[in-house]
Order: sequence, then C-alpha cells, then structure tokens
Amino acid sequence: MASSPMFLQKPISENLVFANLDGSSIVSNRVGRNIGFSGVSYRVSRFPADGRLSRRTKAVGISDQTGNLTDVKHINISDIPLLTSLEVLERLKSTQEKRKGKQHFLAMYSSIFGGITTDPAAMVIPMDDHMVHRGHGVFDTAAIMDGYLYELDQHINRFLRSASMAKISHPFDQSSIRSILIQTVTASKCQQGSLRYWLSAGPGDFQLSPLGCHTPALYAVVIQDLSPPDRKGIKVITSSIPIKSRQFAIMKSVNYLPNVLSKMEAEENGGFAAIWLDDEGYVAEGPNMNVAFVTAEKELVMPNFDKILSGCTAKRVLDLAERLVKEGELNGIRVGNVTVEEGKMADEMMLIGSGILVRSVLQWDDQVIGNGKEGSVAKALLNLILEDMKSGPTTVRAPVPY
Repeated sequence: MASSPMFLQKPISENLVFANLDGSSIVSNRVGRNIGFSGVSYRVSRFPADGRLSRRTKAVGISDQTGNLTDVKHINISDIPLLTSLEVLERLKSTQEKRKGKQHFLAMYSSIFGGITTDPAAMVIPMDDHMVHRGHGVFDTAAIMDGYLYELDQHINRFLRSASMAKISHPFDQSSIRSILIQTVTASKCQQGSLRYWLSAGPGDFQLSPLGCHTPALYAVVIQDLSPPDRKGIKVITSSIPIKSRQFAIMKSVNYLPNVLSKMEAEENGGFAAIWLDDEGYVAEGPNMNVAFVTAEKELVMPNFDKILSGCTAKRVLDLAERLVKEGELNGIRVGNVTVEEGKMADEMMLIGSGILVRSVLQWDDQVIGNGKEGSVAKALLNLILEDMKSGPTTVRAPVPY
C-alpha cells in the first residue's frame, strides 16, 4: 500500500476501532481515533463501560502496511505511577538486565554529568539535547583490538571536521577529547569491541535553533563485541532510497534515517546492504560502508570520496593494498568514477568499513559478481587489516593504559 501523509481521523462510529490508512476497519464495537503515517496506522480507543474494561483503560493497536494487526496492549491509565528518580533508575536497571544481544555497554562518558559510569542503566542523555529531537550532532567510532584503539587519531580528526561542518563547537580541545576517550576505554576494561562518541549542540530546550543550548555535549560509549569478522560473501541491491546530498554525505552526522531505510530495504529483499548511486549515476557507497572493486585487469578501484563519507578504514585499505601490488596480486590501485555496469562486471566487489572490515559481495541485484565466490583480493585485504589492527605501526594503534 502506498505511503500516505500523516492524518488524524476523529471517531465516526461506535463500531470503529482499528483502521487501515484506506479507512477499512479491522476491529469493531469500540469508539476511538486513528493516527496513521507512512503506511502504518495506530488506533487508540477508549472502551465504553460495558462491564469488561474500565473507562480509564485504553486499547492500543498497530496495523502494518498490509493491514494486519500486529500488537494490542491494554493500559489502565489509573495505574500509571508517578516515579521518584530512584524508582526510575531501578526500572532502567530492570529493563537493561532483560535485554539480550551480542553487544554489551561497558562504560560511558558524558560531559553532562562530567564523568564515566559503568552502569548501563545510567547511560542516558537528556531528552532536550538537540541531538535527540533535532538530529544536531555528529559521531564517530574507533575499533578496540587487543587493548589498542585502532586509527583513533584519524577518526577524531574526521569527527572534529564533521562537528565544524555541523556548526558545533566542542567543549574541550582535541588532546582533551582524546584523553577522555582513552580514559573511558580504560574504565571499561574492554579488550575487544568499539568506542563510539558523539558531539551534540547540547541540551537546552525543544526549539529548532540551538541558541537555547547552554553548551555543546560530548558523549562516549564503549561497546564490547566479541564476534569474529564474518568472512562469508553477501548479496547487495541498488538502493531506491535517495542518497544524501554532498553537504550531508561527507559529514558523519546522526541524521542516519536514509541509511537506516536503505539498510532495511536491502534486508527486506534478502540482501545485506543497498548500494547508493550519486546524482550522476556513478557508484557511491553503502549505508555505512564504502565500496570497492577488482577489475578484470586486476586493478583495485574505489569510488571518489568527493560526494560520500571519507572512510577511514577504506583509506587504510588503499594504503595496505600497495603490498598486494608489490606481490603481484594487484596491478594497480585507483580512486575514480565507477559505473554500475563496470561494477557488476568486476571480478570482485567488496564492502569496506569499521564495522565489517572487508566483506566480499557475491551478487548485486540479479548479477553474480565474478565467479560467485569470495574473492582472493578481498580475503587478502581482510587479513591485512586484521594484521594491521593487531601489530600495525603506532600511527594507527593507540595503547589503552588499563
């Protein structure tokens, strides 16, 4: 069903409860109202006093794009408590303990409370931070490998460039930010994982302009993830989600909704990621990774960085690939425009980023890449990156003083 603009429909009948965006009913015999947007409709109904539910009970239902009712919850309004700060913290702890996942949050720094916490329940930011409700913030990430931060300085440099483009001043100088980040990892005792950090316009109010923000805010979280690199090849599709304009594509801001929708589109079509094309139709990038190809002439080709995010891992791969040229596995390295046809006819295609390192692409849309197997160059580049993370020069490895 096509997406529709947000609307508010007043109840028109005692027999209407849940409705799709086209107005067709799902459940009857109740009074309420619809709120729907982007192919999803929400129905909130107040039940009449029929002896089954109190007038203070609301039923909340959600229908997906196909009109199927996906969730119904009954909330007794009179039971919603007014919590003390201690009770809120206890509930946050309880919620955190129930969460399951591969990632564990070991430490957080916040300039708002001016310190580091190792309690995941306390790893929160203010609702009035402009990064939350206006997307006025930037971020970056550095991998943690065997007690070292990989390419920390390279990522911090890009981080501060992004902040400048977003017109966010930083509350500390660059060396202080670096020290804070390292101290946060030290407190976490994490040996394997990643460090993610943000600069925001800061808390202040819910206005559009950041003039009411008192001071920019710095946040950092240490994430433990012991999952080994996945070497299995993947499928990608061409994204139908519009690529960001150059101004926003080259800035690593928190405005990642296009990236999220692009990733979701790929997953809905059995793929791992969706590939963006630039405004001229050339290959651009993935939702959070760069793209590279190996031509039939054994040349490693990567799209220009002038309209896309300048990937720290991708640039490091270009440096490390020089070894493959010396060894004869590659005949050359080039950064330039790549057409879709050239990309799909390449011997190898790969995605490159700090979260996946190097990952072979076996299929793009309906086109099998090369022989349909993980490429030798992609395998070699992954091994070179892992080696670099474990024993590379001091220019890319910052020790953590645990």
